[in-house]
Amino acid sequence: MCGRYAASRKPEDLAGLFEVRQWDPTETIAPDWNVAPTKDVYAVLDRPVRDSGSPEPVRQLRVLRWGLVPSWAKSPEGAAKLINARAETVHEKPSFRRALTARRCLIPADGYYEWVTAPEERALEEQGRKKRSRKQPYFVTPADGSVMAMAGLYEFWRDRTLPDDHPMAWWATCTVITTAAETDTLAGYAGEGPRSLTDIHPRMPLMMTPDRWNAWLDPATTDPDTLGALLAPPPGGLMRAYPVGTGVSSVKNNGPELLTELEAPEEETLF
Repeated sequence: MCGRYAASRKPEDLAGLFEVRQWDPTETIAPDWNVAPTKDVYAVLDRPVRDSGSPEPVRQLRVLRWGLVPSWAKSPEGAAKLINARAETVHEKPSFRRALTARRCLIPADGYYEWVTAPEERALEEQGRKKRSRKQPYFVTPADGSVMAMAGLYEFWRDRTLPDDHPMAWWATCTVITTAAETDTLAGYAGEGPRSLTDIHPRMPLMMTPDRWNAWLDPATTDPDTLGALLAPPPGGLMRAYPVGTGVSSVKNNGPELLTELEAPEEETLF
């Protein structure tokens, strides 16, 4: 899954990387090293510019809220539950299938966090023992230091309780698509710790490699077979993972120190 990630790149850098043609410099968010559900995040998308008079899609950098609210939802209360969409079933789920056809985006990240539970703690949890599991966080990031472009979907939801000119009348929200975690050996693996992403968690965000960006963002891409191919996992071995401090487990903590690599996990040895 993807329940927390880091995004510290400046909007002007993202605009250059993704060849963005339209973005509002006044619509900015601060670097965030502990992005949690319901926060505002940057997303790259192709759609016509409002009030431009042209129907042609334009590459834009937009601020969306993480936690998708379908256009038909009666209220936004379930947004926190729709932070992820599974690549294997996204085409058939009512909350996602319309967005998959017409409203796809890329969500830039430095990488994402995932937590591993020590075997002894996991055994107690599975036995129903009332003992809080101790979990060691890992940061998963592209091995070459590039931006991780996570596949996403976005939607617009209208709050009918508010007038048209109210700033909260429209909600722009998104979700991160996930896929099965890689079983390939992680880049830089030295024989200690998790060997692959699946050793950390069975799911991972679907990372879009640059060769897929244009087709994924293009609203004209609607063929089911083409979309299915774009939803395939990326090549293995592109990611590395390392242990970080347990401070990231609290959303109250936020700063570049959360990405500091530890020589060994804070908790007891997990592998």
